[in-house]
Amino acid sequence: MKYNSANMNTLIKSCLTLCLLWSAIGSHAQVIKKSDTDDSKKTSNQLSVRAQSLYDTQDASDADIPWMRVIYRQIDLNKEKNMPLYYPEESTENQENLFRIVMKLLANNQIPAYEYLDGREIFTDEYRIKVKEMFDRFHILYAPAKGYSEKNPRFTVEESDIPSNEVLSYYILEKWIFDRRTSQVKPSIEAICPVLHRTGDFGGEAVKYPMFWVKYNDIRPYIARQYILASNENNVQQYNYDDYFQMRMYEGEIYKTQNLRNQSLMQMYPNDSIRKQAQDSIEKQLKNFNENLWVPSPEEIAKAKEEQAAKEAKENGETLDNDKQKKEKSRTARSSRAKKQKEAKVKKQKQPKQQKSSAAPVRSVRRTR
Repeated sequence: MKYNSANMNTLIKSCLTLCLLWSAIGSHAQVIKKSDTDDSKKTSNQLSVRAQSLYDTQDASDADIPWMRVIYRQIDLNKEKNMPLYYPEESTENQENLFRIVMKLLANNQIPAYEYLDGREIFTDEYRIKVKEMFDRFHILYAPAKGYSEKNPRFTVEESDIPSNEVLSYYILEKWIFDRRTSQVKPSIEAICPVLHRTGDFGGEAVKYPMFWVKYNDIRPYIARQYILASNENNVQQYNYDDYFQMRMYEGEIYKTQNLRNQSLMQMYPNDSIRKQAQDSIEKQLKNFNENLWVPSPEEIAKAKEEQAAKEAKENGETLDNDKQKKEKSRTARSSRAKKQKEAKVKKQKQPKQQKSSAAPVRSVRRTR
């Protein structure tokens, strides 16, 4: 009996130990699973320090920038090249348009936005907008999100309440900078402004409402994760929004350049044709700036002279050939006329001569008798 009771005690202790170990393992697994879920939620809403550092760019100092041109462009989303910024209108499982991404980032208080000041853009805390006031101004429905506070204002906006179908254009602020370190002119996007196009209750022409400015470097890590269809002819999503902007795949016309009087091109050039000439002139200046920086080498000068001489020789040869052709045509025409005249003369000589009838009366036969 003693032996059996000892065995029973040992067995009971072993069972209790196994139960305790099993419960400890289960609780530990639940803690790990919960922490993983929390981390996944955190990473889905916020970027890690490493992800943000991938898109940090070191700006050139003022000492390295001897020349800069600030350009304002209008991106019309009705143009085919700009349609990737508008579509899809409604969010799908793995794709959102640019405006929806920006609005969700603002609602979650992940990026700042700044007032639209019409040519006097200042990206400081003094001009940072309050998202709640912006929602009220443009009549966008919202609700305070979980964890809302004055220091961390977060909002929830339903998908159907985001007016992405009314954002039909964007303003883009570009800086064309000559960097002394690389001796090149490189364009960079400074900020983006979505523009609402809204009509009144009685219809009519849509009125444009610039909403706010967001700095491109603030949204760049987020839009770089969204791949898009850049073309109707290739349905592979091989570019993201950051590629789209960095590769300058968009098409936009210049509506303003930074100037002392802070005037747009429409104010400076009311005539349409003159304004178009001014836009083309600015585009040409930006495009040819790099080429005008360099002094040609002796080899390049010699090559240019050879090309010019060959071009002049070709033009002179064509002129001589044209003169020869004209002389040949003139000679042929003269010989043809002479031949025709000669043939006409010979034909006239071969014709038989007609006998002339005498005007005197003919003697009658009767009178001879």
